[in-house]
Amino acid sequence: MNYIGSKHTLSTFIKNSIIDTVDLDISKLIFCDLFAGTGSVGRTFKPLVKKIIANDVEYYSYVLNRNYIGNNKAYDYSNFIDTLNNLEGVEGFIFQNYSEGGSGNRLYFSKENGKKIDAVRQKIEEWKHYNKITEDLYFYLLASLIESADKVANTASVYGAYLKSLKKSAQKKIKITPAFFSESKHTHQVFNEDSNQLITKIKGDILYLDPPYNSRQYGANYHILTTIAKYDDFEPKGKTGLRAYYKSSYCKKNEVKKSFEELIKNANFRYIFLSYNNEGLMTENEVSTIMSTYGKYSLKKVNYQRFKADKTENRNHKATETVEYLHILEKQ
Repeated sequence: MNYIGSKHTLSTFIKNSIIDTVDLDISKLIFCDLFAGTGSVGRTFKPLVKKIIANDVEYYSYVLNRNYIGNNKAYDYSNFIDTLNNLEGVEGFIFQNYSEGGSGNRLYFSKENGKKIDAVRQKIEEWKHYNKITEDLYFYLLASLIESADKVANTASVYGAYLKSLKKSAQKKIKITPAFFSESKHTHQVFNEDSNQLITKIKGDILYLDPPYNSRQYGANYHILTTIAKYDDFEPKGKTGLRAYYKSSYCKKNEVKKSFEELIKNANFRYIFLSYNNEGLMTENEVSTIMSTYGKYSLKKVNYQRFKADKTENRNHKATETVEYLHILEKQ
């Protein structure tokens, strides 16, 4: 997925920086990805550590991480994927509210793809209801649907708005592609909670933090993925069909520093790593001041290509790159 703040292309930099800093056999350590997003950092460390704790307050993110981090054992999925791909579309919630020809007059998906998403989502829920699939397989199939739907969405990378006409990729027929996960002999944990609340209930060795940097709320930017994941009944609001969504204090200038310090204070982890950048709501100095209070602080930097949705005419930033910071704390 093309995802705001994704650390996929930075995963090697992050991995090497963490391993060099910790300088221990990490195969015996517990690693926590507290703002997991699509789970790229947790997936990088899953084969390397004893246990992953992954968390995100957004439900679509929970589904992805429940599959990629929570699932460990391979099983025969091919018949289920084939069945989903051969379904006839139905006029369900996604078609009516977010698709071409639907009563909501919103162009997030083509008519055919909107109907197919509904059919697939309903079949997955039916299998779950009648115990035809395990919980692991349920999240595997849901993650496969979410990622496959995202590939044919008629947006400029995020769901804050749809395009006026169907772009080329949105005209393609959706195909449910398996969301392959790496097998593991270890058991991992996946949560769907507010990070500042969860941090008081967990402990480990390495804490990786990748909170929102700016005022854009993930709940609004990816609301349709949550709707596909939950497939609940609500009244979509406004032109974009928004649902009620969680509003993070990390996206609020007057709240972010307080929440961040509270998080660092309550963290029961020896090593803490924070990904942030030079355009974030907290300055480099503000972050270093807070972290330095709780132990030995250091910083690594790398230039990073701007997320493509930031290059649209609506967000006409002059810089093509940002500076990605990895703030490091050995807590004492």
